[in-house]
Amino acid sequence: MRKNGKPSTDPTTNQSKASKRPNILFILADDQSPFDLKVYNQRSILQTPRLDQLAAEGMVLDAAYQMGSWSGGVCTPSRHMIMSGRSVWHIPDRRANSNKNPNVGDPQLVPPDLDQFTLPAVFNRAGYDTMRTCKRGNSYDKANARFQVRHEATKRGATDADGSAWHADRVLDYLDQRSASNDRDPFLIYFGFSHPHDPRNGKPELNEKYGAINHTDPSSPPPANPKQPPLPINYLPEHPFPHGHPGLRDEEKVSGVWKRRDERTIRNEIGRQFACSENIDRQIGRVLDKLRSQGELDNTYVIYTADHGMAIGRHGLQGKQNLYEHTWRVPMIVKGPGIAAGSRAAGNVYLMDVLATLCDLCGLEVPDTNEGVSFVPVLMGKQPAIRDVLYGVYSGGTKPGMRSVKQGDWKLIKYDVLDGTVRRTQLFNLAANPHEFLAPHHDSDLVNQVGSSVQANQVNLADAPEHAQTLARMEALLLEQMRAHDDPYRLWDQPTSELTKTDRAAATSEVR
Repeated sequence: MRKNGKPSTDPTTNQSKASKRPNILFILADDQSPFDLKVYNQRSILQTPRLDQLAAEGMVLDAAYQMGSWSGGVCTPSRHMIMSGRSVWHIPDRRANSNKNPNVGDPQLVPPDLDQFTLPAVFNRAGYDTMRTCKRGNSYDKANARFQVRHEATKRGATDADGSAWHADRVLDYLDQRSASNDRDPFLIYFGFSHPHDPRNGKPELNEKYGAINHTDPSSPPPANPKQPPLPINYLPEHPFPHGHPGLRDEEKVSGVWKRRDERTIRNEIGRQFACSENIDRQIGRVLDKLRSQGELDNTYVIYTADHGMAIGRHGLQGKQNLYEHTWRVPMIVKGPGIAAGSRAAGNVYLMDVLATLCDLCGLEVPDTNEGVSFVPVLMGKQPAIRDVLYGVYSGGTKPGMRSVKQGDWKLIKYDVLDGTVRRTQLFNLAANPHEFLAPHHDSDLVNQVGSSVQANQVNLADAPEHAQTLARMEALLLEQMRAHDDPYRLWDQPTSELTKTDRAAATSEVR
């Protein structure tokens, strides 16, 4: 069990000093690619003035990642990693008898008492007031139960009472109660939304703004509308090969989308995504205005992120069960004391680094169960990133699944799915090919349809002889990362000799 070092700030314990500790407002969207936001993608027409302001007053991290998943519901391991500060193969599932993570029965890899060392438990012991509002389900129930004040409801409707405003109202009520009781304790508020997760039922006026309808007819595509967002720059009408999770709801059973990947469906769906996202922005603004009026905002670290990204037409995919940048990456914007306004850094952070970082910002001891790394040095402008290599996994469909590794400009993705019938390798130079264009993106009709400009070298480079050494290096790096993270599977061209007999069987089996 790996442990993290001590925080760079000294913890304080007496009440007078505790009252000066910073507050934390941790904001989590449900299913949002960073490329939805204009701060990451100038092509986007999504309007989020409060997030833009947050970015202008704080730091944008360009390389924040959700490590991965052993479940089709990527939300579940993601939120376990946020809460526990542990890596993807070292966390439990919601249900005690789940074997989605094959390591769950090993107490050295997945501590049975882990919930005692999660985000709310750590901050409770430090004298913080802790509050949570978020969706119900696909989360870390035992950790969630440790918040002192908790409101759990999945609000994905098109009204204030049944949408994102409901979560904001819970936070505003909580802040009013604190003010009325003259509560001076520092707070940790976990402000989670149920949107823009499907079915992406946007408010009518925002849907109209983005030319979208809450489409429910599986027999026909939605109407075209010039107000709709453009197609993603790396849009494809279908993925070039099966990606390994047949029939999954987020790929084929989303209301309004189903199996459709045509232009009208995708543009309408992005319009709905944007309608939900702009409403989230409005609700964030309400809470930030309240904190400012109460004199709390200047002493509050505000973190905005998402549990993972989303495809919505990119690479011919719809959901979150892939390792392309639009889905592996997450938005990450942080504002607070000591963070330079308008700053930007790569970061190379995982969502599991949140626990260590919040402890560091507040001067708290990081629990020994934590495996994340504080990125406070990045936030304070002392270094550009906290790690050199990033590892990604999707093993929620057929096994072993997908794996990725990134170092510098180079990124490798490997697919070993559908009982060995699909085995593919992709190699990208993200400096030269940031959108991970593939050969189908070069089709002249598609280029005209999307309005993209694709260069000859913007392709999968795995078969290019001039990059053979880079490919070999990245392959070795991936295996090293899989071993370091106790990945219980191996891909078709990797050794299984170091795995146990049980693991070797699992590493070569197909599990649907």
